[in-house]
Amino acid sequence: MDDIKQESKRENVKRESVKWEETARQKRRGRWSMAIAMLAAAVATTPAPALARYPDKPVHIIVGFTPGGSTDAVARLMAAKLGERLGQSFIVENKPGANGNIATEYTQRSPADGYTLYYTSIGFVTNPLMYKTARYDPAHDFTAIGQIMSAPNVLVVPANSPYQNMKQLIADGKARPGALNFASSGTGTSVHLSGELFAALSGLDVVHIPYKGSGSFMSDLIAGRMTMAFPNLPTALPLIKGGQLRALGVTTRTRSGAAPDIPSIEEAGLPGYDMSTWYGLVGPKDLPADVVATLSDALLKTLDDPDFKDKLLLSGADPKGSTPAQFQQFINQQTTAWKGVLAKMKVEAN
Repeated sequence: MDDIKQESKRENVKRESVKWEETARQKRRGRWSMAIAMLAAAVATTPAPALARYPDKPVHIIVGFTPGGSTDAVARLMAAKLGERLGQSFIVENKPGANGNIATEYTQRSPADGYTLYYTSIGFVTNPLMYKTARYDPAHDFTAIGQIMSAPNVLVVPANSPYQNMKQLIADGKARPGALNFASSGTGTSVHLSGELFAALSGLDVVHIPYKGSGSFMSDLIAGRMTMAFPNLPTALPLIKGGQLRALGVTTRTRSGAAPDIPSIEEAGLPGYDMSTWYGLVGPKDLPADVVATLSDALLKTLDDPDFKDKLLLSGADPKGSTPAQFQQFINQQTTAWKGVLAKMKVEAN
């Protein structure tokens, strides 16, 4: 009987022990569940590490011409304004040579991160049509950000030239084939192409004399050693206003807002003539969409800045903003148009 009682007591103790262990396990599970829930809540309310906001380091704007010219001056003005808006340094880096091809191809090879951009011009689309060594496609190898401005070139003669207007110049050129010449800033430049287009449409036999930059030929032109030239209006305007050069016509179909008193070449007597120099901003192919949007917004706001607009107009340029899509369409149109023109003119550059 005592054995039975002892056994029963042991069973009761065993059951109590099992019950206590189960209770302890439940409490531990409860504590773990609470700890996990608290950890999850803490993780949920902890902000994720912020991604670096573009731009978080200096941005380089590549210019394909030497410092000091009108192209470089506008690029530096634009860079300063973009830097003010985006709170980061925008640094102009000059890489002259091959009419901009060196700068273009440098940008093409750069990382598509928004920290290397190219301040481009008409040579961006015409160079691949003239230079056999050009290794890029303007329509497909870059990301368009926006157009900045357009500027006519201007047909100028020395102040002491006998030609007072376009009709006199053309009449004398027809009477003396090969006697007239025009200076340019180099083969393939917009200054050269303006002269070739003038010769093609007028039917004149005009000799092309290439120099190394507009600054190189200006002294010869002013001294009367050259018949004429077609420099960018921003380059020529101070000399026109100063009485050293005489303007016969701007190269765009309509007059320029920067020089409304100068007629267009078409208006002055050469139907069908239309040529402009333009500038814009592009980056390497496949720039991130958010980077493009940031740059486009800052660029469009800069072009609406009265101070920036006034400075462009005073320099002889017309502000001309566009969205990335509009600028890409413009590049495509320019490529197609110049392909036909240059094929007829048979202009090639080495």
